[in-house]
Amino acid sequence: MAMALERRLKLVDAGSESRGTEVVVKIAFATSDMKRVDQHFGTSESFAVYALSPERATLMEVMQFGTLRAGENGGGPEARLSGGGPLGRSSNFSGHDEGKLKAKFDALSGCVAVYCQAVGASAINQLRIRGIEAVRVAAGTEIGALLGSLREELQVGPEGWLAHTMVRQRPRSTRRFDDMEQEGWIE
Repeated sequence: MAMALERRLKLVDAGSESRGTEVVVKIAFATSDMKRVDQHFGTSESFAVYALSPERATLMEVMQFGTLRAGENGGGPEARLSGGGPLGRSSNFSGHDEGKLKAKFDALSGCVAVYCQAVGASAINQLRIRGIEAVRVAAGTEIGALLGSLREELQVGPEGWLAHTMVRQRPRSTRRFDDMEQEGWIE
């Protein structure tokens, strides 16, 4: 069973090139109203993705996913996307089927973190494999407050998961062995 990406709105002028600001990270938020983190990762209907730098946070895109519901077909449950066709039988409507999360994992490509109200261990592992940190926050946490805190952290020097993420993002120098050779070898 797969949960399809239903709509994706990318803001054309959201890139750093037009404003001269370097985008440091992309962060996603599981939200239903674009103001608060109020969704579980697996059952989230939408994500708001922001480009973040020490100077600003800019909404880059909004992604909406179909809503899973139990339908009637021959007396048994069938998963359907609202407005869509049947996707196959499943007795698991809890949001923990890895197959239906693939569209979400793919949609978050390029993000370093996703903030959500809750997330399962299996989804956390799959996100980490893709270099995305799952960050759990209390239901109703304001996205604006989280963005403000992240910007401040970037200004003073990131710590914790954000610092590790930025180190992972940094391109490895192809000259590192040349630099080591310049230092000389002692045997």
